[in-house]
Amino acid sequence: MNIMDMLQQSGGIGSMAKELGVNESVAEAGAAALLPAILGGFKKTTQTQPGGLDGLGGLLGQLGGGGLLDSVLDTQPTPVSKGNDVLGQIFGSKEVSRTVAAGAEQQTGISSDLLKKMLPYVAMMVAGYMAKQSSESTGSGGGLGGLIGGLLGGGNNASAGGGLGSLLDLNGDGNPLDDIIGMAGKLMR
Repeated sequence: MNIMDMLQQSGGIGSMAKELGVNESVAEAGAAALLPAILGGFKKTTQTQPGGLDGLGGLLGQLGGGGLLDSVLDTQPTPVSKGNDVLGQIFGSKEVSRTVAAGAEQQTGISSDLLKKMLPYVAMMVAGYMAKQSSESTGSGGGLGGLIGGLLGGGNNASAGGGLGSLLDLNGDGNPLDDIIGMAGKLMR
């Protein structure tokens, strides 16, 4: 199952749509457009985090682990500050989040204001899912490495739902985040 299927089947997309007061198909299109950059952020984090994959596993635990996904699925309002913490770790600045939302707006036609509101939800769902899968697969030898390899590898999952990842991956290295950060830097000048 790819990550977009998981977001839909878990009920995360529906929960996000309900909280944001939008149609579920709009939430799905927004999540699909944001997903490549979020996955790219996690991939970049594994490359820069001390301890690589193990360091990312520890970071996911510190940020809330599997509880992040549960928070989105809960009937109570989602504590989006936790999602913003995740985004801060994987993107490094609010400028990168704004750039990601602007790129997703061009792809989907959904307003960047709404996409900026979706970002913390999607980040929480992905981080929570990775943490849950990591803890479930540790006993079977797969661990976070196998999961991240599947989610973040160069396969179809990394670009689930659209071409934003390839659109923003200007240097063709398979990770659009470095290009997004570069675009954000140019906007700041």
